[in-house]
Amino acid sequence: MILNKETAQKTAELLLQINAIKLQPQNPFTWASGWKSPIYCDNRITLSYPIIRNYLKENLAKQVEILYGKPDIIAGVATGAIGIGALVADILGLPFCYIRPETKKHGRQNKIEGFVEANQNVVIIEDLISTGNSSLLAANALKEANLNVKGMLAIFTYGFDVSEENFKKNNIELHTLSDYNHLLQQAEKSNYISSMEKTLLSTWRMDPANWNPQLK
Repeated sequence: MILNKETAQKTAELLLQINAIKLQPQNPFTWASGWKSPIYCDNRITLSYPIIRNYLKENLAKQVEILYGKPDIIAGVATGAIGIGALVADILGLPFCYIRPETKKHGRQNKIEGFVEANQNVVIIEDLISTGNSSLLAANALKEANLNVKGMLAIFTYGFDVSEENFKKNNIELHTLSDYNHLLQQAEKSNYISSMEKTLLSTWRMDPANWNPQLK
């Protein structure tokens, strides 16, 4: 869910500006799943741009406070959201932890890195939501440690139906700074894509597994 439309447009503009998001409808990327995708998103790049990372951390922190007040701790999902999650925790003056995709094989064999206590209220920070599976595994790890997951905030989501279903099924509230629809609006507005390309890009999200990257 988008909380602020102006923030959604500005976030999309900034991500396109630094190529954290690339749109290539005529020369699609191939994801690990085998899907042909006209979009590639790597929000970790934002950490290299102080003005942009400050914008993202300030707006994520603002939305955490609006939605959840002051949680006990902020959690980032490894590895993409460790940096931005720590920045959000810092601006809020809160402790920070991060969740590994799987339990560490040596040492203390942690899945959650950082000091956490049962019954703490936690808000999760993510960089990108696709199907939501890895994000929800992180949320479940926190629940298994007896923390109260209040919700999740992410920089960007593709807005797949399967993602929305997964979050609903797991009873996790998701808010994002921007999403695919606002991205396409901003990309067309800034002449990054044509109106015809916008139509093609819109069809991809409806059925990404069977998308045919041919303009009609």
